[in-house]
Amino acid sequence: MKGRTIDDKAPEQAREIEVVVIGGGQAGLATGFYLRRGGLVPGRDFVVVDAADRPGGAWPRTWDGLRLFSPAGFSSLPGWMMPPWDDATRGYPPRDHVVSYLTRYEERFELQVARPHRVESVRRADEDPIGRLLVEAPGCSWSARAVVSATGTWDRPFWPTYPGIATFRGRQLHAADYHSPEDFTGQRVVVVGGGNSAAQILAEVSTAAETRWVTNRPPRFLQDDVDGRVLFATARARIEALAQGREHDGVAGLGDIVMVASVKAARDRGVLHALPMFARLTEGAVAWADGTSWECDAVIWCTGFRPALSHLRPLRLTRHGRIAVGGPSGTQALEEPRLHLVGYGDWTGPASATLAGVGPSARATASLILGIRSS
Repeated sequence: MKGRTIDDKAPEQAREIEVVVIGGGQAGLATGFYLRRGGLVPGRDFVVVDAADRPGGAWPRTWDGLRLFSPAGFSSLPGWMMPPWDDATRGYPPRDHVVSYLTRYEERFELQVARPHRVESVRRADEDPIGRLLVEAPGCSWSARAVVSATGTWDRPFWPTYPGIATFRGRQLHAADYHSPEDFTGQRVVVVGGGNSAAQILAEVSTAAETRWVTNRPPRFLQDDVDGRVLFATARARIEALAQGREHDGVAGLGDIVMVASVKAARDRGVLHALPMFARLTEGAVAWADGTSWECDAVIWCTGFRPALSHLRPLRLTRHGRIAVGGPSGTQALEEPRLHLVGYGDWTGPASATLAGVGPSARATASLILGIRSS
């Protein structure tokens, strides 16, 4: 019999299972699909554990007017195409269409997502390097041969530090907390950030408020006829070329701004003009280094997210906010091969933080786990 856990005493009632997938969003569902297709039975051989009280991952918590920048057929998880969305936006699905699709996806494949259970820790059961990992949430725990972390980034919005940020008397919120332009009717609002989220939020808020858009670097706008289909294909080709030591011209990354209908409308209204980043905030304004300032009521920080990895802290693997991964799947933790990370961005698989891009990483992860299980 092995000794006590090297991190803590093992929970006595932990349920033994083959695989625990942490996170019921797009990455967790795609991984669950491939585990099921490989012969594991949901609820018996593996479990998908989700902190939310409803399906859809982070999508139900995004802003009301969010649109994908690819048509439905190019925004699908493995095994089932997203039903089409046809309207004047060239078929770019809105948030609620994505939520409905993810809800039906987990029902279609009977993934039996366990929710709401927020996993608080993953730890080693003992010193056996091929032993079990203990996954713990309030009121329940599992003892697993393999753990897939697919918690994404939405729970860790990134707030930059600027002089005066604590003294500004107006409202400050992150894009994760933005919901609709009506909340800012008649106000003066600064939108910070140079990506798709900032552009779409600016487009909305500018219909109800006077706005200023500030970015660290000039934003990159794609041509009107370029959408997510071209963007993903070019990004993948670039990754492959660089991996082979070849030069590659084209779209630099998934942060380039796609001209969806709302962003085009903002351009037509003349509000899609970015200013350089301000130097500081005062009690009632943002101020630039040249001495100019602009009084405002609110600042919306569209400054991105960081990986949500606090539940993995007991494993002591995190370095500078990430865990080193590799192996045959590209998602296996190098210092803890029983742990896999799916869906956090390019460091866990090209475009793996997207609906269209997570499939290959999920497939490779499931294949590795199934291969280890059968060996």
